[in-house]
Amino acid sequence: MQITKFKTIFGDKKPVIAMVHLAPLPGSPLYDSEGGVAAIVEAARRDLKALQAADVDAVMFGNENDRPYELKVDTASTATMAYVIGQLRAEIEKPFGVNVLWDPMASVALAAATGASFLREILTGTYASDMGPWTPNAGEAMRYRDRLHRPDVAMLANVSAEFAYSLDRRDLADRARSAVFSSIPDAILVSGAITGEAAEMTDLIAVKKVLPTTPVLANTGVKHTTVEDVLKVADGCIVGSSLKVNGDTWKPVDAERAAEFMRLAKAARGD
Repeated sequence: MQITKFKTIFGDKKPVIAMVHLAPLPGSPLYDSEGGVAAIVEAARRDLKALQAADVDAVMFGNENDRPYELKVDTASTATMAYVIGQLRAEIEKPFGVNVLWDPMASVALAAATGASFLREILTGTYASDMGPWTPNAGEAMRYRDRLHRPDVAMLANVSAEFAYSLDRRDLADRARSAVFSSIPDAILVSGAITGEAAEMTDLIAVKKVLPTTPVLANTGVKHTTVEDVLKVADGCIVGSSLKVNGDTWKPVDAERAAEFMRLAKAARGD
């Protein structure tokens, strides 16, 4: 595998990147105004502590609870995420990344402001989505990253957008190959249809086959029962739901489930 920012961050291992799903943020329909931002910080702190105790390889902060999602997020979302990460910054022991759904410019700004090592976003393609017509702009996002003097931030590009249907009728492997050629991401992510649903193994295999020197990660739905098979093909995975109480995306992290997942992942990697 080529020496990239990805390898600089994660070394030679196939990383398990675990999600810290922030509670609904101010301005979103599910926001808890009684608990306020302090409650968001404390919930994130508990999840972060559990994930780091399980020895995940990295964590990623995301606003998964800000349903319905937006393609141009409220400024309050990005500002609150920056505040929460800032409150936890001294406690973060692992490399960390950010993802502001579904706004690449906001993700870049958040990464730059917080010192994140990487970000996840949809950067290429055209989609019919739950959020309406969706056409991200990789060139705009990457130029913005460089204007903010953070060219070191690794861009993890999801090429199979959740909650959306690609209007590009090329097969996924061709779209992934083209994304690497045209937008130069540091890793390619392959997803299922929605949060918590697994990517098809045939998709992972096809994308990895055409991108042998680019890191390819499973982005959704990796479970305790599948992590071994996934890591035989993929160069790592991003996991959220499987580490939660009862495997429920909207519940807190379950420390025991997280620890068992990492035991299985490390065994699969030969750690």
